[in-house]
Amino acid sequence: MTAPAARLHLHVDWDRCLGTRGPLLFGYFLEHFHRQIYGGIYQPGSPRSQASGLRTDVIEAVRRLRPATIRWPGGCFVSSYHWRDGVGPERSPSYDKAWRTEEPNTFGTDEFIAFCREVGAEPYLCGNAGTGTPEEMSDWVEYCNLQGQSRNAQLRAGNGHRDPFNVRLWSIGNENYGDWEIGAHDAPEWGRFVREAAKMMRRVDDQVVLAAAAATDLDWDLALLRAAGTELDLLAIHGYAVHGDASYLQTVAAFDYAEKRITQTEQLLELVGLSGRARIAFDEWNPRFWHHPGHAGRATPDYSEWERNDDNATYTMADAVLHACFLNSALRHCRSVAMTNLSPLVNTRGAIYAHEGGIVLRPTYHVCDLYASSTLPDVMDTYVNAPSFASQTEAGSPVQVPWGDAVVTAERAAGRTSVAITNLHPEEPLECAIWLPGRSLERAAEVATVTGPDRGSFNDVDHPRSVDVTRSEVGCAGDRCTVLLPPHSVNVLSLRSE
Repeated sequence: MTAPAARLHLHVDWDRCLGTRGPLLFGYFLEHFHRQIYGGIYQPGSPRSQASGLRTDVIEAVRRLRPATIRWPGGCFVSSYHWRDGVGPERSPSYDKAWRTEEPNTFGTDEFIAFCREVGAEPYLCGNAGTGTPEEMSDWVEYCNLQGQSRNAQLRAGNGHRDPFNVRLWSIGNENYGDWEIGAHDAPEWGRFVREAAKMMRRVDDQVVLAAAAATDLDWDLALLRAAGTELDLLAIHGYAVHGDASYLQTVAAFDYAEKRITQTEQLLELVGLSGRARIAFDEWNPRFWHHPGHAGRATPDYSEWERNDDNATYTMADAVLHACFLNSALRHCRSVAMTNLSPLVNTRGAIYAHEGGIVLRPTYHVCDLYASSTLPDVMDTYVNAPSFASQTEAGSPVQVPWGDAVVTAERAAGRTSVAITNLHPEEPLECAIWLPGRSLERAAEVATVTGPDRGSFNDVDHPRSVDVTRSEVGCAGDRCTVLLPPHSVNVLSLRSE
């Protein structure tokens, strides 16, 4: 490795805690889109599947991620999905008006709950606010959560589930502010719809936690929150930072995408007096937009677009680095961000690529694994002084990108500190000087690093570990520790002190 071209200074104030990392922070998303469900997590008849049809290799990989939540069944799909089509012994295919393809309905609520239980995730159900009604959503709560002789509780029992599923997390609709969405709403009617749906859902189960989506349009969001804000526990926001063909430098130029989106939503909640009462669910996120066949107007869908998502060469260290920046932002805003969901979990642009012969763990998988296993409860107040380098956005605008992005978490009672540092530079290493004033560090710290041979490194069927996690040690002295981080890398240092 060449001599360091840059030096990052990181100062941790052990006495100042920004807040606590929430239990729902590291979540995921699944939609009935191409092979996320069928051929992804669910493949009846496959030698890799349980008798129930759930893929065992996928289950094992997801368990290692310690998923907090999984959001399902959409996404745009949900706005023409009726949950009753996917329960019971007799199921008929229906036409998916969002993606304009046939939905077999063999994977529904019961199968999703079973998958969540297998992987240890809390189910997060998204209701149909497009072609559906508040009553239909409240009936779904009844099916999942009610015990007794009511029609929908008995329907669940008749389907082999006597005990309630006790689903706590619910989203009222998806992106119903957008003209691409089936059953899109205008601002005034959307606020009323959310208010009435929340009212009916809480009359079935007053313990549910409710979310509804916010747009990037201030007028639309204000109308929603003024009409229904007091009914909501979570304000859901979505974001895809760059397009599928963005280069490494264009991708890292979006380093602050999540930071801006979260700050904007915090200000919105403050504006309407809901700061501290309602929190943020960044419940659909990926560094890159998906390739999809098109769902607007009269254009004929181009179904070849599905297959472009299966090209593992497009999921590189750029995705890993930008996703780490996203998680760092969510952690820094732990007081307001309650939940995040990588979109999706499997296939499309997911962390896991499932194929007939097995699975491939894409670079973002290793970032998710590292953060879930290494970050600690207390998010610390941290001063970071990092140099920058020049890049440009997809639109061609020049931007200065910080060489390093960092967040520090701790378990102070046990003297444990976790320092997550991402080196965004495509080619140069980064020397990081870490200072914990007043603490006496143990002589050595463990360093876990996600990287590959070059910025374009990716994992695929014939080379599944080009990007992986490596572990090493670095020396510490007194209250300081210095580590040299490779280019295009995501790193977590585990320190102990007294």
